[in-house]
Amino acid sequence: MEIVNITKSYDSSFVKQVEKESGQNMSLCYQCGNCTAGCPYTFVYDQPVNQIMRLVQAGQKETVLKSKSLWLCATCESCTTRCPNNIDVAHIMDVLRHMARREGYAPVPTVKSFWDSFLSSVEKNGRVFEIGLLVSYIAKTGRFWTDVDLGPKVLPKGKMHFKPPQIQGKEEVQKIFNRFKEESQK
Repeated sequence: MEIVNITKSYDSSFVKQVEKESGQNMSLCYQCGNCTAGCPYTFVYDQPVNQIMRLVQAGQKETVLKSKSLWLCATCESCTTRCPNNIDVAHIMDVLRHMARREGYAPVPTVKSFWDSFLSSVEKNGRVFEIGLLVSYIAKTGRFWTDVDLGPKVLPKGKMHFKPPQIQGKEEVQKIFNRFKEESQK
């Protein structure tokens, strides 16, 4: 177990930034552990959700933003649903993931590559284009043979198309991405 000297590494601006971006009051968390008990991904996390919450309270910015847990969170909102103080824990995890992205932390590069490919596909097509996502992800990670055995099973079902979908409201989706980029630069 790593011993942390909180008086030396406490970053109050980090706590304020998380509270501002998430709209949540971090001091309401009293470490009951319900978030962690209900999380379906706790078994793969390096830091369980309640420890992430405690590390944020303790202003341990670098430890939090380096955590693999941020990238493995499925945002299923089980933690939010179980919180007795109505803290939107899933939103805090989202905010932390965005902060980690902005500051260049990617402890699980393949997960970040998947997120980047997914968001790029939605931005470009208005919704995800699965084949395009797959090609982008493979190009970024070099994982050519991972899951190749699934192709013959999936393609005959007609769920994956070789052309991007043509949807209504594609321009509105693009506006959301543009607005996010503008807000991120402030």
